[in-house]
Amino acid sequence: MLRTGRGNWGPLVPRSSVMLKSGRSRRIQVSTSGAQAAAFFREIARTRTVWWVRDDDGSPTPVSSSGQPAFPYWSSKTRAQRAAQLWGPQFRAVSMPLDHWRSAALPDLAKDDFRVGINWSGQRLTGWDFTVGEVVNRLIHALGEPPYDR
Repeated sequence: MLRTGRGNWGPLVPRSSVMLKSGRSRRIQVSTSGAQAAAFFREIARTRTVWWVRDDDGSPTPVSSSGQPAFPYWSSKTRAQRAAQLWGPQFRAVSMPLDHWRSAALPDLAKDDFRVGINWSGQRLTGWDFTVGEVVNRLIHALGEPPYDR
């Protein structure tokens, strides 16, 4: 069972400083979401395992910044456990073989018009989400397979 809900799912933006040509320093915001997404595909290609979070009633499916529900996944048990702790003590990290995720879970998400959240992190569990087709294309690239044509 999927549970939808609204939340503040904006980008994760830590602050950093840069030096301007004038010699003055200026604070900027830097997103780690791209690095998290790259790590996701690299790690699941290596471990052949995907992680998600659930409780006895199902999995959280927050509305993403795109306005559509997203089903979040993580590339490691540690990452998923951090998310479970933030969502509450009733949640736990659960693993799924990559082949099952690819052949069963992703098509189900596409049928229901869900987006796929990738390695969401930080206190507000923010990060990038993709369409199922985008995820499949990135996965094929990470696995070194021929291009996805659908």
